[in-house]
Amino acid sequence: MQRIQKPCLTSNAIKLIAIFAMTLDHIAWAVFPGYPREFLPLLLHLIGRITCPIMCYFVAEGFHYTRNVRKYTARMFLFAVISHFCYLYSSADFAGWRSFVPLLTGNVLNQTSVMWSLAWGLVMLRVAYSERVTGLWKPVLILLICLVSFPSDWSCIAALCVLAFGTNRGDLKKQALWLVFYVALYSAVYLFAMDWLYGVIQLGVVLAIPILRLYNGQRGKNPTVNRVMKWLFYIYYPAHLLLIGLLLHA
Repeated sequence: MQRIQKPCLTSNAIKLIAIFAMTLDHIAWAVFPGYPREFLPLLLHLIGRITCPIMCYFVAEGFHYTRNVRKYTARMFLFAVISHFCYLYSSADFAGWRSFVPLLTGNVLNQTSVMWSLAWGLVMLRVAYSERVTGLWKPVLILLICLVSFPSDWSCIAALCVLAFGTNRGDLKKQALWLVFYVALYSAVYLFAMDWLYGVIQLGVVLAIPILRLYNGQRGKNPTVNRVMKWLFYIYYPAHLLLIGLLLHA
C-alpha cells in the first residue's frame, strides 16, 4: 500500500528554507565568482535553485490571499527598486555607479534582481484575472511584461512562473509541469549562451516541488511570528545582498 505524505509545512517554514538556500547560493556567487567547476560551489548553487520556485509560488499565493492587491503590487515594486541597488552592489563585477544604470554594463541578463520579475509576475496575474482586460489584450500585455522583465535575474521566467502558479492554483502537477517547461527554456539559454553545466544546474528547481507538496496551506499558529514573517523576506533579501556587497567592496 502506497504511503501518502501528509502536508506538514507552513508557509513560514517553507520561506525559511528558501531564505537559507538563497543565502548559500549568493555566498557561493560572491566567494566563487564566474562558473567554477569545484564541488562546493556547484552544490551550493544546486541547493539555491529551490529558492526561485518557492518565491514565485508564494507571490502567487499572496495574490489570492491579499485584501488589497494594489498595495501588494506597490510593495513588491518598492522592494524591487530597493533590491536593484543591493543586488548589483553584491556582484563581484560591480563597477561603481555605472552598474546601477540598466544596460550600461554587462550583458542583457542580470541587470536587476529577481524582485523585478516577481513584481511583474504579480501584474501578469492581475491581467489574467482582470475583467476589464479581454480578448487579445491579455496575451499582448503578458508579452509586453515579458519584455520589461527580461533583463532581470531569472529573466521573465520568474514572472511566467508566478503566472503559472497563480492560474493553476490547487493543481501542483500542472504547476510543476509549467515550472519545468519555463525553466527548461531558461536553462537552454544558459546552456548555449553562458555555461552548459550551469544551464543543467538550473533544472535543480525540481527540488522545490517535493517541498511545495508538503505545504499545508497555513501560515503558522503564532500571530506575532506571522507578522514578522510577512516582512522578513522583503527586508532580508536586500539586506543580505547589501552585506555581501560591503564584504566584497568596502
